[in-house]
Amino acid sequence: MRLATWNINSVRLRIDLVQKLIDSEQPDVICLQETKVVDDSFPLNAVRDMGFSHTAISGMKSYNGVAILSRLPLTAWERRDWCGRSDCRHVFATLESGIEVHSLYVPSGGDIPDPEENDKFAHKLAFLDEMADWFGSGGNGRSRRILTGDFNIAPLETDVWSHKQLLNIVSHTPIEVEKLNRVQNEGHWIDAIRHFVPAEEKLYTWWSYRARDWAASDRGRRLDHIWVSPDLRDRLTAAHVVRAARGWDQPSDHVPVIVDLNDG
Repeated sequence: MRLATWNINSVRLRIDLVQKLIDSEQPDVICLQETKVVDDSFPLNAVRDMGFSHTAISGMKSYNGVAILSRLPLTAWERRDWCGRSDCRHVFATLESGIEVHSLYVPSGGDIPDPEENDKFAHKLAFLDEMADWFGSGGNGRSRRILTGDFNIAPLETDVWSHKQLLNIVSHTPIEVEKLNRVQNEGHWIDAIRHFVPAEEKLYTWWSYRARDWAASDRGRRLDHIWVSPDLRDRLTAAHVVRAARGWDQPSDHVPVIVDLNDG
């Protein structure tokens, strides 16, 4: 099974890029974030024409929104709200193999890395705390799980273009990294990308629209992740980042992340 996760930054605007991803990478399951569309307006007919007839969606107008598109049958799916807000940040579904797939969009947290001064940053930290509890031993606690999405945090020094310069920038601050590490530890998650790409190697999934030449400056961050439960570690066969997608016409500022695994 090949699974992709991608912050699409408007699925209706970039539905042609979804087709391009399918043509170039041949995924079986696609997890999307920032779909930015209410459920009734989601381009379901288009994705079904692309061969993805099984879907789980949760969307709102202009903001947030998550989806799972699958060639493989889904036996069940659910939405989940976080921090008492119905803001369409989490949907999960179960494949016939019994693997539970999650598409999750963690709040970005605004610009000021101080929860006292910035409500958006406080919300992000609370969201991460709730994730750790729910996915950990006191929460969901299920096996055979894949957690995908835009976590809006680059945890490793090599997940950003400059560890020193980004230490006080939201997405790489010590408190965010600490809380994301707790999420990972509580759920016993395996970072599927770093399972194949050494932690010493620079790796990014996001490049700002503000850069005149994103490829030349290469000031990226690894904000998009795929984690698997320990019982799927030995089923992982490959992983890569579709860096070329950042250069497609009218691209998202994020690129797809791909993981291959034996789902039998």
